[in-house]
Amino acid sequence: MTIRTITSRDNPQYKDLKQLAASAQARRKAGQSLLDGVHLCKTWLQEIGSPLLCIVGEAALQNSEVREIVQRCEQGDTRIVRLADTLFAPLSQVENGIDLLFLVTTPAPALPSHLSLSCVLLDGVQDPGNLGSIMRSAAAAGVRQIFCSNGTTQAWSPKVLRAGMGAHFVLDIFENVDLSALLASAQIDVVATSSHTEQVLYDLDLSRPVAWLFGHEGQGVDPVLLRAASHCIAIPHLGNVESLNVAASAAVCFFEQVRQLTRR
Repeated sequence: MTIRTITSRDNPQYKDLKQLAASAQARRKAGQSLLDGVHLCKTWLQEIGSPLLCIVGEAALQNSEVREIVQRCEQGDTRIVRLADTLFAPLSQVENGIDLLFLVTTPAPALPSHLSLSCVLLDGVQDPGNLGSIMRSAAAAGVRQIFCSNGTTQAWSPKVLRAGMGAHFVLDIFENVDLSALLASAQIDVVATSSHTEQVLYDLDLSRPVAWLFGHEGQGVDPVLLRAASHCIAIPHLGNVESLNVAASAAVCFFEQVRQLTRR
């Protein structure tokens, strides 16, 4: 397949890519996402398949990993665009990275009618690093479904994708979900974290599927959602700190469930 070269900032395709890189609204409207860097692109190829478009900087073609990825894209009949190095920076948020991007169709799985598998419900988590970290921990713990409320940061934004390190590609991610309606459909226990409870995580039976409910970094879980939870739990700690970061809390919860499921 012939590699198309773009050298002008006025190129219509380049302008479209710049808009996708800069605007969450543009990404939502197009139903497309940009994957930035060798690791995400390689993981997409392994877990999902060929992208819509492979975008590579001229100098990056000297990198052996990049050449291998480009060759795999050629075999999969993916369109490839080579950009002049001066044009690549506006498309990437990675400093001193390798100039490689995939344009992909954002996965849009069908919303399940009820909760029956271990999953994560996120109410207004706004920091991209926290969201990506929660997804990475969830995937590592065998959780496969992530439900994000309307107030949660965009799951397929470049910053969340980087923090997730490829976890997105093994998860079913649902955005702009009515969590109240979803909780009403739950066929499993819903476990919410709260600093205002005496029930402790380690006293809970997690040997069966549960829905984990985590809230906004400062305000926590909405009180309406909290009242709908089956259990409100606290994570005990010995140090003189008020609470854990939401991503750290999630990781502790997930791997307590892993411990209970794998103990002999």
